[in-house]
Amino acid sequence: MKGIILAGGSGTRLAPSTHSINKHLLAVYDKPMIYYPLSVLMLGGIREIMIISTPEDQPRFRGLLGDGSSLGINLKYKEQAEPNGIPEALTLSQDFIGSDDVTLILGDNIFYGQGFTTILRNALNKHSNATVFGYRVKDPRRFGVVEFDENQKVKSIEEKPKNPKSDFAVTGLYIYDNKAASLAKNLKPSDRGELEITDLNREYLKRGELDVELLGRGFAWMDAGTHEALFEAAEFVKITQQRQGFKLACLEEIAYYLGYISQHELYRKGKSMEKNDYGQYLLEIAKRKYTKQYWDHTDQNPMLGMVK
Repeated sequence: MKGIILAGGSGTRLAPSTHSINKHLLAVYDKPMIYYPLSVLMLGGIREIMIISTPEDQPRFRGLLGDGSSLGINLKYKEQAEPNGIPEALTLSQDFIGSDDVTLILGDNIFYGQGFTTILRNALNKHSNATVFGYRVKDPRRFGVVEFDENQKVKSIEEKPKNPKSDFAVTGLYIYDNKAASLAKNLKPSDRGELEITDLNREYLKRGELDVELLGRGFAWMDAGTHEALFEAAEFVKITQQRQGFKLACLEEIAYYLGYISQHELYRKGKSMEKNDYGQYLLEIAKRKYTKQYWDHTDQNPMLGMVK
């Protein structure tokens, strides 16, 4: 399984903050936005990941994350010259995907909830063609909307319908089989001039190959693509971390628990940032003796649910 993070676009909804920086590099409380989708792929066990961004922003992502070796993963980069739609991420990455399946996540999406990692890994393990994740929203007219039957099989999927057939939005996390890039190549641009991910999902639905995983009321899904949403996401992360004592989307912590980096490497990372809370958190983990009781406790952290 390969992973793709789409972190391109012009970020106009977050202007003027994005006039000089890609929105996915903006901080969501104490870490860059891209840490959140990258943590999802890492927790899913995906180690080969491509980050797609604009030509001018690619050096900034490289400067932040490098080739991924410091986290025990393999990062590649690809340019998207123009924001031509989400499915273009698949066509641009076709050589990278090769003969593997692929999980695509949008760079401004944040997922949180007890057992999310378990749901994700189960979906990755059992999926055969295409799987999307549905989340109940107050105003489904703003999203791609999925309708399903009593057996949780998808009946229809529509993009921003005036009269939604359900209140479940399709999140920015998609699992596809190896033919996704080929199907994406055959899509036609919508009225707004972009390739639509809903059209790709609808193509899988026509083939009887689209599944949906529902994220219940105990989950949070955020798209941090506007000023208000970015502020709300930062507040959510701040409050959750302060109350629970764990950090969400802490890539170094995840890499350590997965066995990708050593205790010494984790300590060095913490030492390089010891003047702030993030670095102190890494140092605390590196110095802690791991016991079964501690593992049982961390398993309650939704961002670490399957990491054992």
